[in-house]
Amino acid sequence: MISFFVPGKPAPQGSKRHVGRGILIESSKEAGPWRERIALAAFAAMAGRPIFTGAIDVTLNFVLPRPKSTPKTRTPAATKRPDLDKLERACLDALTNVVFGDDSQVISLTGYKRIAQIGETAGVHIQIEADA
Repeated sequence: MISFFVPGKPAPQGSKRHVGRGILIESSKEAGPWRERIALAAFAAMAGRPIFTGAIDVTLNFVLPRPKSTPKTRTPAATKRPDLDKLERACLDALTNVVFGDDSQVISLTGYKRIAQIGETAGVHIQIEADA
């Protein structure tokens, strides 16, 4: 099992945009740097271990930046954008070929998103475990 935290503003993996002659580009400018940050943190967490080859369970806990308009007395649920499934997709794409060979190995995916508490760092807590 590996477990690590990637600080930063979670960026969703959006749809690709067609720009002509079969060329597709990512519609979100933030997705690429976010995936790179995840891949670097995952590489460090793997600490030279071989990639997972069998079935794996993945838990992703996203901590979204706290908007300035959020009341200080309570933290509401993260019901606005970005969509949880697009956040998960960006993470799984970043982890492919670093932690596991293909995201088809993921047989259990648990995802959460929430707004950061006051003073808490935004980012994602990632836990990956080989399925028994």
